[in-house]
Formats: sequence, structure tokens, C-alpha cells
Amino acid sequence: MHRHPDPMFFVAFLGIICGVLGSATNGEYLTGVGSFDMTGPAAGVNMMGYANIFQNTAGVHFRLRTRTFIVAESPQGPRFAFVNLDAGMASQLVTTKVLERLKSRFGNLYTQENVAISGIHTHAGPGGYLQYLLYSITSAGFVQQSFDAIVGAIEQSIVQAHNNLKPGSVFINKGEVENAGINRSPSAYLFNPAEERDRYPNNVDTQMTLLKLLDRGSGKSIGAFSWYATHGTSMSRDNKLISGDNKGAAARFFEDWFSFNKSSSTPISSPAEIETLVEKAQTIKATGGQPCGKTTSQAFKVRKNDGSLFVGAFCQSNVGDVTPNVLGAFCTDSGKPCDFNRSSCHGNDLLCVGRGPGYPDEIQSTKIIGERQFQKAVDLFATATEELTGKIDYRHVYLNFTNIDVELDGSKVVKTCPAAVGPGFAAGTTDGPGVFGFQQGDTEISEMWKKLRNALKEPSPYQVECQKPKTVLLDAGEMFDPYAWAPAILPIQMLRLGKLIILSVPGEFTTMAGRRLREAVKETLISNGNGEFDDKTEVVIAGLTNTYSQYVATFEEYEQQRYEAASTLYGPHTLSAYIQEFNKLAKAMAKGEKLISNGPTPPDLSSVQLKFLLEPVGDSPPPGKNFGDMKQDIIIPKSGTFRKGDKPSATFWSANPRYDLLTEGTFAVVEMLQVERWIPVFDDDDFCLYFKWSVDNSSFYGLATIEWEIPEVVSSGVYRLRHFGSAKKTKASPNTYFTGASTAFTVS
Repeated sequence: MHRHPDPMFFVAFLGIICGVLGSATNGEYLTGVGSFDMTGPAAGVNMMGYANIFQNTAGVHFRLRTRTFIVAESPQGPRFAFVNLDAGMASQLVTTKVLERLKSRFGNLYTQENVAISGIHTHAGPGGYLQYLLYSITSAGFVQQSFDAIVGAIEQSIVQAHNNLKPGSVFINKGEVENAGINRSPSAYLFNPAEERDRYPNNVDTQMTLLKLLDRGSGKSIGAFSWYATHGTSMSRDNKLISGDNKGAAARFFEDWFSFNKSSSTPISSPAEIETLVEKAQTIKATGGQPCGKTTSQAFKVRKNDGSLFVGAFCQSNVGDVTPNVLGAFCTDSGKPCDFNRSSCHGNDLLCVGRGPGYPDEIQSTKIIGERQFQKAVDLFATATEELTGKIDYRHVYLNFTNIDVELDGSKVVKTCPAAVGPGFAAGTTDGPGVFGFQQGDTEISEMWKKLRNALKEPSPYQVECQKPKTVLLDAGEMFDPYAWAPAILPIQMLRLGKLIILSVPGEFTTMAGRRLREAVKETLISNGNGEFDDKTEVVIAGLTNTYSQYVATFEEYEQQRYEAASTLYGPHTLSAYIQEFNKLAKAMAKGEKLISNGPTPPDLSSVQLKFLLEPVGDSPPPGKNFGDMKQDIIIPKSGTFRKGDKPSATFWSANPRYDLLTEGTFAVVEMLQVERWIPVFDDDDFCLYFKWSVDNSSFYGLATIEWEIPEVVSSGVYRLRHFGSAKKTKASPNTYFTGASTAFTVS
């Protein structure tokens, strides 16, 4: 039967076309999100963050991800991609290789100008992916597997977001996060002028700024990205499980809250019903190791990544002096507060350690700080009504930060310095104490350390003078053997989404340093924008973005030389240089002018990287065993059943998890028996399930332990633990894949 066209169809069709092809001034953009697994090697790779040579990966707390959003004015109009990494920080070499891959896929659609790659600053991710030597010493050099996992995940998350672009809207909201961060260097903060400090209620920034992304066609929310400053140091320097720390946890909680409903059914309370379950479980024994396919573990994932899931990202900001260990820092020997100015105990920096809200349980602290960010994000997400409209724009430039002329007060000109760290750097922080014999605030080093320093590189007289009052402990910026120890050329970037300005900074700004930068950029935009910018313009800092260059303290904080100041690489005028150069970008953006030059290109040091970490050379199970067989099966409690809060565990003979990262798969699964079928209900992306890797002390064979902390939101029933892995007989042999399952048990 012939149908006459519905006139409302044409109205809707024209509306879509106008939304796609028109400008974004009416509030409609193209929006898309993506997410991909970037977990990396879970055994024997040094973690990036604490510089602890003994902190090597030994399992997974929960998986790491890249999360991306793209906004565009139209298919051919301006756009940018913002990538949030569950990693310690961005890396110049990662950025370089990602951009090369994007160019081969999309031509000049995504470039250094409009792609921002930002780390959340977890200290519990595999290291070895940065190209400068200072950041790869503890990881035994460059780790190709870590690097490839991150680069591949960024590429795939951007591809997903690009392919998901649809007409959409972006809403903005902001609010205060309670008790998720305190200042770990309060004595340095007090060096800032009193009249400046009096303008702020706290010595840390407590505001979270959140973007809510909406698909106009379906009316569904597709993602949320928020910026809030607190360190990824809820997990301690002794932790060896890969973890996204508190921000990764917040993202997992947010995405599960939005996309999953893991609610408990009515608990079984009848003794007869419990007895029936126990009898059923007793008949189901461990299966033993069985061969499986390369992608089998992906089929057992609870959250299968088809590119359609809600993406919730918790991005980092001016985090330099902000710790999540909100109970404060105490001496481990006496329990008393640490020295206020030095953060040491009787002159010993190693005894002063910060305490998280779950002290002494660091995983509980991670959960609590993650939940506090997650709960605020949910509140902002639910109440976001202010829609962003207006232009999408961006500016980007590379700068040689070792020799910038900085104009102060309109007349005096000073310079930045080649990179160097001071003795306060070696002291570490209350989140992770450093080397014995150093204290925060030190401005002198012993003759022994001078001799050791000079054996590597004696700083030039110019460097000594330039860095004052910092004493140069390591002259990284003047060290080039076997290749550069520290970055010289840094990127700075501004992204605009309507009235929102995102400042991509390649380091960790302290609280006051970030405030000064935001205020300066906003003032420049307003004074040069012909009314386009006003007091309602929002400026956020995206920390640890595009590359990494450690800390940025204020000129006044630099005087005390606590950890953050001692780690401000380019001398006392580093912040002033950032403000000056960002103001140039802001002025160009406000006036609609392009930059004359993109600046000097940073080096690609991939061809000269040192690699000392040995790859696994081949594994085999004990004689008479298969990979996946039980070393220690579930130990059933005397009651015959587990309760919520219990921790059943099982240990399997296994191979090194570095043979295959099981990307978008899982090493560990909790299965529930439902109508004679085993259904995966938790995997190693869940906060309650732990995959732990070790080597048997007596036999030196590999072991995988799966431990499940039974949460409140589970149904009573029959469960078992399953393990997936990969092995090689020799380094050159092909991968084989295996799985094994424990004896069944009941939860009631």
C-alpha cells in the first residue's frame, strides 16, 4: 500500500540536518565518547609514581582504561578530542606516536593542536612508557609492552568516540567536593601573600567542574567528564596491584551506577533452602586446567566493550600539593603529627607517612576517596541544566622551557633554567617518603652527595645561580648521556567549548599556582575578547597533559623548597613563564588570531631507549599439572556457606600474565550458577575481585590467586572462581591459552 509522506517526518529530518550541518551557537554539537582497556603488564614491571624500585606489578586490583570525548561544531567544523588516562601522567612519546596513528587514519582531522591526553596520576600503573631517562631509571628503562598498551588504548578510544559522533548537547555544572583532599605542604602554602590567601576559604581547591554529554537523538546521556584536584596516592608505595587509585575507582563506580544494576535479590534465609544450595555446591568440583581460545576471556567479561557504554571520567587538575590522605601525616614510630615545616620525624623523612580515611586499609581509603568524588559527580550530573553554547576553538604551542625570557612587572626580565631537582625532591612526600638523609625544605646537600652528583654531571655556574634558592641535586637538564634525562620542549594548549576553557598543562601545578594561572587567563580573555568572554567564563586546568615535566610551584613556595618546589624543574620563575605564555594563547584566541609558529618540535627518542627489563622466556606447570589446575582450592567455612563480607579465594598454577595482557578480557571471574548455566557476575574490573600474581617460593612455578571480597549487593546462590591466562613454552613459541575453575561454594 502506498503511503503519503508524513509532514512531521520532514520537520524532524530537517531538524537533524540543521543540527549536523549548522553551527554550534544554538547549543548543539556533535558529541561522541569512547573507552578502551589499557591495563598493561601485571607482573614484574615497576610502577610509575613513587620511584620505588621494589614496587613491581603483581596482579590487578581493577583494570585501567582510557576514556575519550570528542566535540565538534559540525562534520567539517572545529573539534577537539580530550583523552583521560588511568595512568600516572601523559608522555611526550605516547602523544607523538598516537598522533602518527591518528594521521594515518584521519589525515589532519586530529593533530597536536586539538588532541589533549591527560593522566589521572595513579601511582599504581605500570611504568616504562616515558621517553626521558629520569622517568625510566626505576623501571629498568623503557618497557615496550607498557607503552604499546597505552598507545593502542588511546587510539581505540578516540576511534570509538569518532565513530560515535552524533548531534548532542553538553551541560556544565560545578560544586564542592567534601573531604577528598588536603594540602600536604601547608607550610609552603603559607609563604604565599596573606592578602592572596585571604581570598580563598581553603588551602586546596575543592571545586569539581563536570561536563554532561547528551545524545540529542535518543535523549540519553552518553558520558560525563569532571575535573577535580587530588593525588592518586590512596594506594601506597608498597602496593603491587595495578589500580586506577581513587579517580579510577570513582570512574568505575560512576559507570556501574549508570549502566549496571547489581542489586541484591531477597536473601535466602530458610535453613532448608540453604541446605539445598550447599548440597548442590558440594557436587560441583574444580574443573582443572583446560585449553581455551585467545579471546575466550573477553566472552566472560561482565562489561563487554562494544563502544556503546556510558563513559564517566574523573580528570586531574592542579594537584601538586593536594593529598587524598585526609587524616593527615603522622610519625610511624610515635603516632604523633610530623614536623610542620619538614614533614619528618626527629629528622627522619621515612617515618612521616600520610593516612587515608580508611587507615590502615589503603584499599578502603581508595574506595572512600573515590566514592566522595563519585557522589559529587552524580549530584552534579543529576542537576546539570546549564547548556554550553558557542564556539569550539583551540591553540597549541611548543616552548623550550629551559630558556624563556619572562617579563615581570612590565619591565624586569628574568629567565627560566635548564631542568634540575633539589634535595627536597629526594625527601619525597608524606604520600611516599623518599631517601633517608633528606628532608623537605633542604637547601644544602652533603659533600658525599655532591661527589655523587658531580660524578654524573656537575652543574654549570649558570645553572647553580639560575636555580637558587634550590640547590641542584641532579642537573637533569644538562645531562644528555646516553640521551636526554629531562624534557626541554614542552607543549601548552588551550581548548574552548563555548564558555568553558580547558588549560592543558604538562605538569602538576600547586593549588595557588593553578589559581594564578586560571585567573590570569580569564582576565586576558575578557580584556581582549570584545565582550565574547565575561565573568561567567569557566577556566579549568587539566594537569599532567600531553607530556610530563613534574611540578610547578609559586615563586613564594619555591623559597621554602619543599618537595613540590624542589621538583619545579625550570627554576623560580617557572610559573611566571607559564602565565606569560598561556596569556599569549588566550589573547590569540580572544582576538581570533592564529599563532605565528607552533614552536620547536620535541624529540622522538624511541630509537635510543635503553631497555633492561627481561622478557619472560617461557613457563611450564609442575610435573603432572596443567596451567589452570588448582594449587589451593576454596576452603569452605565450617558453616558450609560464605556470608557477605567473607573473602573466599583460590590459587591456580599459572603462567606469567605478561605473555598476553588479555586486553578487554579478564584474568579472574566470579561465576554464579543460574538454571544449570554458569554466568559471569564479577571480573577483574570489579573493585571486589583481586587477581594476584606470584611465584611459588618452593618450586618457582607461577601462581595466580583470585580473591573475592563478597559485597553486599549479591544474591544468595552457588558460585565459583575462574581464572584465565596465557603461556609460552619458550620465548619463541606461540601463545597457548588456558582456563580453570574452583570448586563451587555457596553464599547466603
